[in-house]
This record gives sequence, structure tokens and C-alpha cells, in this order.
Amino acid sequence: MTMSNMTTVPPIPNISQKSRLVTLLFCVLLGIFGAHRFYVGKIGTGILMLLTIGGLGIWNLVDLILVLAGSFRDSRGARVYRWLEPESV
Repeated sequence: MTMSNMTTVPPIPNISQKSRLVTLLFCVLLGIFGAHRFYVGKIGTGILMLLTIGGLGIWNLVDLILVLAGSFRDSRGARVYRWLEPESV
């Protein structure tokens, strides 16, 4: 077994490979434009957020709460739960 094989984190079922910290930062800084949804692969709802200015801020607030609670999901339906991406650990 090589050193690179020992440092990789195996994927956990239903847990996204996307970073919760990055999602949170996108949600806080660019949330009304749907940047966090584009990041996790939800292109359709990202465009809707962009057109509605984050549902006048309400949709963005709901997403912010979901991200903080660890319940926000990516385009595959997996929870964005890990604060850091597995490759960066």
C-alpha cells in the first residue's frame, strides 16, 4: 500500500464530497445569487435563485439554516456534512 492510498478518505454513503465550509461561505457571501447551489450541482434551482434574488432573501435564509444544521443536500441527494473536502484532510 502506498502513502497516497493511506491518506485518502473513503466516501461515506449519502455524505457529499463537497465542503460544508465552502457551501456556507458561498451561501453567506453570494447566497442571493444562488452560488452555493451552483457549487453543489443544483444548476436549475441556482438559476431560479439568481432570477428571484434568492427568493427575496427568504430562500437564502432557509438554505443558510440547512447548511449550518448539516441538512443541505447536493444534486445527488447526499448531505453536505463534512466541513472540509476529504482530499484536503
